[in-house]
Amino acid sequence: MLRVEALDKRYKTGDHALKGVSFTVDAGQVVGLIGPSGAGKSTLIRCVNRLVEPTGGKVYLNDTEIGAGAGDLRRVRRRIGMIFQEYALVERLTVMENVLSGRLGYVPFWRSFLRRFPQADVDQAFALLDRVGLSEHADKRADALSGGQRQRVGIARALEQNPELLLIDEPTASLDPKTSRQIMRLIVEICRERDLPAVINIHDVALAQLFVDRIIGLRAGVVVFDAPPDRLDHAALTSIYGEEDWAAMHRAAEDDAAEEDEAEQALQARRERLAGLA
Repeated sequence: MLRVEALDKRYKTGDHALKGVSFTVDAGQVVGLIGPSGAGKSTLIRCVNRLVEPTGGKVYLNDTEIGAGAGDLRRVRRRIGMIFQEYALVERLTVMENVLSGRLGYVPFWRSFLRRFPQADVDQAFALLDRVGLSEHADKRADALSGGQRQRVGIARALEQNPELLLIDEPTASLDPKTSRQIMRLIVEICRERDLPAVINIHDVALAQLFVDRIIGLRAGVVVFDAPPDRLDHAALTSIYGEEDWAAMHRAAEDDAAEEDEAEQALQARRERLAGLA
């Protein structure tokens, strides 16, 4: 479980990015973090794992305070998987090597330098690549993959840490709508399977409403909404973002998702017919 208590962040420029933010995320719960640009979403994600040092407040992961000391911080960070908007892969390395980099916090330097990971770590990496649908790409260089495939590698790398929490920063911002839905569906399924809590900073409101368990809305560093997606009505969205035709936007997202589901069902039926003829 993640617990955030009165988190505050004021930059040296004077910008007050977070103002007493508090919330908890239970095991297996996927939380979507929404809000306009500058609302503090990315700052919040980075304050949780101390990529950015907060001005005040506390963060706990399963009752362990994050940031209590330098050594403690390193050990706690190993328990937090981070998935980035721009993938943060080493382009010249293979898919397998990128996934295994999720174990760098656990192995001695000589093993990581020589790329000689324990067999158990390698076996787990293969299993994770299979789970995200990339087992046949293990030996490809990361720069040979599509955007959606790179994000899947990022998911596998985060899971290679055996994390107790996933922090995900704009996972679909660089992807087309169909791939975005596939990535969100994969993240949610994995969190269900592993009883893993996750916080997703996401700019696509309609996509968040389709997939996450709960939505937290930030505006100017303050939590102004915290409830299930079905309670994110016109009034709530307006309080977060300002006026917009939210109903039309949500209908369009649902129509796209329905079309994708129909296409997948048709493809599966075709595969079953071909299998029957074999």
